[in-house]
Amino acid sequence: MNIKDYALSLKPDPKNLKSDAVAGFATGLFSIPEGMAYAQLAGVNPVYGLYSGIIATIAASLTTGTILMVSTVTSAIALSTASVLQTADIQDSQMPAALFTITFMVGVMMLALGLLRLGSLVNFVSNAVMTGFVAAASMLIIIGEMGDFSGYAPSGSNKLLEVVDWFSNISQWNWMVVAVSVSSLVLMLVLKRIPKTEKLAAIFTLLIMTVVVSLLKLDVPLVSSIATIPNSLPAPMLPAFSLIPKLALGSLSVALVALVQGAGISTAYPNPDGSRASASRDFIGEGIGNLLGSFFQSMGTGGSLSRTGISVGAGTQSRWGGIFAGLWLGLILLLFGSLAELVPLSVIAGMLFVIGGELIAARLPNARLVYTSSLGSAAAGLLTFVSALFIPLQYTIFLGAGLSLLLYIGVSASKIRLFQLVRGEDGYWQEQDLPQTFPSNQATVVAYEGANFFAEVPAIIGKMPSLEGVSHAVIIWRLRGAEEIHSTFLKQLSLFAQKAQAGANRFMLEGVEPHVMTTLEKTGILDALGRDNVFPVQPGMGQALDSAWQEGQAWLAAKSRQTKEE
Repeated sequence: MNIKDYALSLKPDPKNLKSDAVAGFATGLFSIPEGMAYAQLAGVNPVYGLYSGIIATIAASLTTGTILMVSTVTSAIALSTASVLQTADIQDSQMPAALFTITFMVGVMMLALGLLRLGSLVNFVSNAVMTGFVAAASMLIIIGEMGDFSGYAPSGSNKLLEVVDWFSNISQWNWMVVAVSVSSLVLMLVLKRIPKTEKLAAIFTLLIMTVVVSLLKLDVPLVSSIATIPNSLPAPMLPAFSLIPKLALGSLSVALVALVQGAGISTAYPNPDGSRASASRDFIGEGIGNLLGSFFQSMGTGGSLSRTGISVGAGTQSRWGGIFAGLWLGLILLLFGSLAELVPLSVIAGMLFVIGGELIAARLPNARLVYTSSLGSAAAGLLTFVSALFIPLQYTIFLGAGLSLLLYIGVSASKIRLFQLVRGEDGYWQEQDLPQTFPSNQATVVAYEGANFFAEVPAIIGKMPSLEGVSHAVIIWRLRGAEEIHSTFLKQLSLFAQKAQAGANRFMLEGVEPHVMTTLEKTGILDALGRDNVFPVQPGMGQALDSAWQEGQAWLAAKSRQTKEE
């Protein structure tokens, strides 16, 4: 999106302003139950989940490249944040400043990645790994709410043992709490199956169950038992910058989770004006949202598929849908914020059980696809999922990213292909397998297909025909399409060229791109090869190859005449 398109996207359209305002109201309302629920997942005051939908959402809506994106706290971000706080051993006395420090660092990292145009980094987290991670995070949502769902808080050295402990102590469950939780769960599922209430099922569940619990005076824990929520907007508050070294690595994991989650929104909800969204631009917008939000009591935020879906489903037509969502939420909290203290914790737990279950169910088609397409990918996804039960979630995303990189390298290495181009009688070049040994007194054109990764170089050299006993051969290496060339490849190229030339053969490069030519010149390899052996790329397909071929044939003819004369 260029500056002109961005300026136009900021200008409110009178025709769409009403629908944007209505969609913003629906999204703002939806942010109340979801924001409180996700703050509960992170183990922090629910008010911070509510505040995450105001300043951070407005700032991101103003600046992201994906016009309809709504950026706020999500379940995975909340769980990752909880993991960071626990792993860093943050004490109560360091809260909530430590929470806002994570938000600040997430913003810095997102902004830096965006300014460096590294939006494509999210592509290196494979679908298999992300499927395993989201499924694991969804499972952790349910496990993390077992205490509020039942009134019995399980214990264990890992999540799996917590589940075992929970079921082993059913006799200690508070059945009044369970009744409220199950009722909330059932009500939300029913409302989601009614078209008119589907989108706002969470809001209706929260309101209905809160009123019922209040009228019946049921003895269940309320939000007021863990937090105070004032009728006010978030006041400015500084992060604890002294905690940055302690929280930096964990904040990177939260940023990575948020960015990968948000990356799919541009595909699911393309820009209405037809402009192309940029992942790097989204990074910048989400980063700005976190930076500003960190000074106004916000948790870490990122593109939310659920909140964006609510906004689009309610009729938003521009980035003003997200802006109105933040404004409406701020107004509601200013007028009625303290009423959130009446919400039972078991109602939130029941809703989160539904959310977690739906997230798991939504990943099942992807899981089947991963399983049937590649055993390596399936293993990576499964390992990511299982690891989340035994190690902090913040490390799970790093493990997943590492597995994705290993999968990428493995696939790239397996796709190496060397072949020769042979000129047919009709003048067209045809692909054929390379011979075992380069033929003497003939020209051979070597072409390569692969990812041009430095680790591939030994495999490339290993697949080259032998030079043993070869003389008076012309070897033409085709480099067309290689925009840059790394030192590992240059070193092996030089060694191979020296070996070829030592046998009275001629080694040539053709289709050399301008940047590669500059590199060859700077390193001195151009002179070592001989400038007459290097043929720059030409506009027409095959022109450089034809020139190199003709030069090679002329050289062979000259060598043949010389041999006859001797």
